[in-house]
Amino acid sequence: MAYPDIRPRRLRRSAAMRRLVEETRVSPAELILPLFVKEGLTEPRAISSLPGVVQHSRESLRKAAREAAGAGVGGLMIFGVPTNEHKDETGSRGLDPDGILNVAIRDVIAEVGDATVVMSDLCLDEFTSHGHCGVLAPDGTVDNDATLDLYAQMGVAQAEAGAHVVGPSGMMDGQVGVVRRALDQAGHQDVAVLAYAVKYASSFYGPFREAVESTLQGDRRTYQQSSGNVREALREVELDVAEGADMVMVKPALPYLDVVAAVRDRVDVPVAAYQVSGEYAMVEAAAANGWLDREGVMLETLTSIKRAGAQIILTYWATEAAQLLRARY
Repeated sequence: MAYPDIRPRRLRRSAAMRRLVEETRVSPAELILPLFVKEGLTEPRAISSLPGVVQHSRESLRKAAREAAGAGVGGLMIFGVPTNEHKDETGSRGLDPDGILNVAIRDVIAEVGDATVVMSDLCLDEFTSHGHCGVLAPDGTVDNDATLDLYAQMGVAQAEAGAHVVGPSGMMDGQVGVVRRALDQAGHQDVAVLAYAVKYASSFYGPFREAVESTLQGDRRTYQQSSGNVREALREVELDVAEGADMVMVKPALPYLDVVAAVRDRVDVPVAAYQVSGEYAMVEAAAANGWLDREGVMLETLTSIKRAGAQIILTYWATEAAQLLRARY
């Protein structure tokens, strides 16, 4: 009986050997932890559709930021959740230096400084009474150019609060260029822009809507992208890079790994992917029912996103995953 001369299994015979030859490895420094801070809370509040994730008080936000930095997490993405009485048609609380998001940025910067990268979501949807990512025209559509004026002011406010990176996420045409110019003119040339360049109109955002107490009326299909389109996504990415984006992002991640790979092949700036709330919630729900190995699936999904080409991954597991990865390697 002939036996094989070439035996790939030699490189799988022990955990040490498998670690030695592993082709794709996620590093804690490549993970970004999204954090929600709710105006007026004195204690963190659980989010029912995101087990293990909370709306933070200012105090618990600082603690979570410190823990993440200590675990080696590469960055924090902060989302502000105002009270309903502070929501209005134009999302003015998002521009206010004393609004919850800008206050939270200052809190986190005071807590962790440059130990990790402090990022802020630059969008109006959490702050508008109608829940859209921009201001509305008289006919009820989102007014792209009027929204850009507010994004420019919002970006400057976040930079002045201390954000290292601002993340325009509203999918308005021209948003990166407007924010970049506003930052430069205000003397914030060193603040980077992470462009939500590819943001699909996805059904995977459901739990996030609970987390930010969304008041959305209608949908966002006139500005977020259709799930079937890849060439359009690449066009959006190229436009954002041309407008000055320092990094670009694909959102969601797992249902769009092919898009992540296509974007990675197209641009020479760092590529991020957001493992969104629905992706996280599905795994947590299945694990709670005993249907899968929670930690194994957590790390496997992160590895798949990295393997597809994302250098940076936003995930609600960031701190826990960083701790597991440090123990493993």
